[in-house]
Amino acid sequence: MTAPNATRTTEAEISARAYAIWDSEGRPDGRDREHWFRAKEQLAGEAPGADPGYVRPAGRKTMDMPPSTWSKTDEELDESFPASDPPGNY
Repeated sequence: MTAPNATRTTEAEISARAYAIWDSEGRPDGRDREHWFRAKEQLAGEAPGADPGYVRPAGRKTMDMPPSTWSKTDEELDESFPASDPPGNY
């Protein structure tokens, strides 16, 4: 299931946003897919006609391109986001 979107986001727009995310995080190695999909979700949420109340279902199985590794902590963080409190075992 994807967020409603009245317009298609181009790869160039996603790439530019992913680069900005990567740069703002100190240019870490090995997180390009994560940055790409975070940029894609951000842009989809900003698109005209996007549902501002849309929340992606939690869990690795619901992601378009899940990360190659996924720990119990990752799962709990994903389920608690965007709550301000970290999960109990953090």
